[in-house]
Amino acid sequence: MAGPLAGIRVLDLSRVLAGPWCSQLLADMGAEVIKIERPGRGDDTRGWGPPYLKDRTGQDTPDAAYFLAANRGKRSVTVDFTRPEGQALIRELAALSDVLIENLKVGDLARYGLDYAALAAINPRLVYCSITGFGQTGPLASRPGYDFIIQAMGGLMSVTGERDDRPGGGPQKLGIAYADLTTGMHAAIAVLAALVARGASGRGQYVDLALLDVQVASMAVMAMNYFIGGKVPGRYGNAHPNIVPYEVFQAADGPFVLAVGNDRQFARLCEVLGVPELAADPSFTRNAGRVQHREELTARLQAIFATRPAQAWEDALCAVDVPCGRINDVSQVFELPQVRSRGMKITLEHPDAGPIPLVGSPLRFSDTPVEYRLPPPRLGEHTHAVLRELLGKDETEIAALRAAGVV
Repeated sequence: MAGPLAGIRVLDLSRVLAGPWCSQLLADMGAEVIKIERPGRGDDTRGWGPPYLKDRTGQDTPDAAYFLAANRGKRSVTVDFTRPEGQALIRELAALSDVLIENLKVGDLARYGLDYAALAAINPRLVYCSITGFGQTGPLASRPGYDFIIQAMGGLMSVTGERDDRPGGGPQKLGIAYADLTTGMHAAIAVLAALVARGASGRGQYVDLALLDVQVASMAVMAMNYFIGGKVPGRYGNAHPNIVPYEVFQAADGPFVLAVGNDRQFARLCEVLGVPELAADPSFTRNAGRVQHREELTARLQAIFATRPAQAWEDALCAVDVPCGRINDVSQVFELPQVRSRGMKITLEHPDAGPIPLVGSPLRFSDTPVEYRLPPPRLGEHTHAVLRELLGKDETEIAALRAAGVV
């Protein structure tokens, strides 16, 4: 069956990660996504390697793995919309689209007559989503925003990393582009909500997404701890500020994570470890006491965990519903039976490289399943087809546009 967004057309003027991540989510759900790229250059991330995708002869293609991560399911059309002829093409495509996504600097598209007001006059049903670092308003609106900067400014780095009084202490960024990815997800949610609203009103609307806003919202519990407790949250490394024991422990052969979420789980943990008296100790019976006596308790638990291999602890604890798990690297992740059974690694046929591996979608629908229709596109791969099929351009017109460098 067709995906839940079958029949929705998305005009994607975004590049790098937040915008493309949003449009890839929409493509997986069945939307037709037309990715607009600069002639001859394309999305910056095509060149963000190594590693690069290799062709059937083992030679590097022009496309980096970074680009492949966020651009499946799309058709690539190259248009220079700094030129009047290119602007006209974008207007024609916008008139036929349900959604437009862009992440240029504030005001850039207005210079070309491609802002929301101009395109909504052509297509009042258009949902127009702008993604920027700091939003369309405020004193920093004109500043470019990058994930690393947003993680710093938005508070994430202040609560990530080891404590200052321990070796390696200090703020750290996450190992993934958290602000970009979560903004892309929020953008997809906003677009879907705007489409639902359009179903009732018949009108599209403008959606303003800012990486900083999303990062601030994502502070969630940390922000509330500050609001209610009046204390600025610090860094706990791999420990949890509100729950104990909830951190990394060292088994005899390596680390594993223990996540005891309530007092009942703590009692079962103590039974497995052969120290039921710990659960009966008033200092440790309740979570509040365990937080207060964090150092003493974790030291006692660590001494026990060091006596057996991590897998033995995982098997014993999971058997009594005490959450724990090994710390896997990326290669180990994709060998996990659970990950394999859920189909989180997929393969699509690429015209230059043959079958290529990709990370699958986490979405599961009972009636309208996710679709993997197209591999990440080569630069401009679909320009001719889109101009001819959607815009009705004939061969002479397309040849003239190509000769002029517009497409």
